[in-house]
Amino acid sequence: MENVLGVMGGMGPQATTLFYEMLIDNTQAECDQDHINTLILGHATMPDRTAAILSGEEEEIHKRLLEDLKFLESYGCKAIAIPCNTSHYFIDKLSHEINVPIINMVKESAESAAREARERMIASLAQADMFETGFAHEQIGILATDGTIRMGLYQKALDKCGVDWYVPDEETQKLVMYQIYDRIKKGLPADMQAWRQIEMAMKAAGCTKVILACTELSVINQVEGLSDYYLDAMEVLVNRCIEVMGKSKAVKTATADQRWEMFNEFLQGGGDW
Repeated sequence: MENVLGVMGGMGPQATTLFYEMLIDNTQAECDQDHINTLILGHATMPDRTAAILSGEEEEIHKRLLEDLKFLESYGCKAIAIPCNTSHYFIDKLSHEINVPIINMVKESAESAAREARERMIASLAQADMFETGFAHEQIGILATDGTIRMGLYQKALDKCGVDWYVPDEETQKLVMYQIYDRIKKGLPADMQAWRQIEMAMKAAGCTKVILACTELSVINQVEGLSDYYLDAMEVLVNRCIEVMGKSKAVKTATADQRWEMFNEFLQGGGDW
């Protein structure tokens, strides 16, 4: 098998399922052979990345991630995607330990958010007199696990792009972790009442755009059809994978109810969405 995309998955399993479905859905294809050759490693027993980072027990995670990367490398993968934001804490070191490029979801998402922010600023200047109203202030919100937030993965990436950022206050962050660990990772639908509280808090803090910087939050986005107020890091990763693998992007749409029904059918082994 040639021109293979390696996927280091299982972190978590639903997010990996979603990644592959999005990869299929968003690749322009007229037949099976037009799709991307993909080798998915579903390491579901990988210890929790957030817990390891916060407890300082990082070495075991690094060791297992490296073993998985070398496995994918041994099969001749052209590039590797990791549909788990928190795991990108290890990516700088890991990328120097293998000879296959790792597509950096955090870097790509930060750069995408920065481009959009600049475009909005230019648009606002074209519509108003900056000497009267000033420049439109852009602030990017970050919704992620405690580990991703604590390690500053997106904060550092956005700093490099010259964009202001905001992370949730303690109470809002608890709601984010509740959605990730007590809802999606347990196979439950998102608590949309709690989600509205999160969104209100981010808007009240002045966020002009919010990055969904956790793949479990990407599940919420794909199922519920969240507004374009959000930038989905998973979508960014999928689009970059399609580009790296030399394919073209296709655009498909579905209602929130259709997405939820099709996603549940897929998890139960009945068809695709």
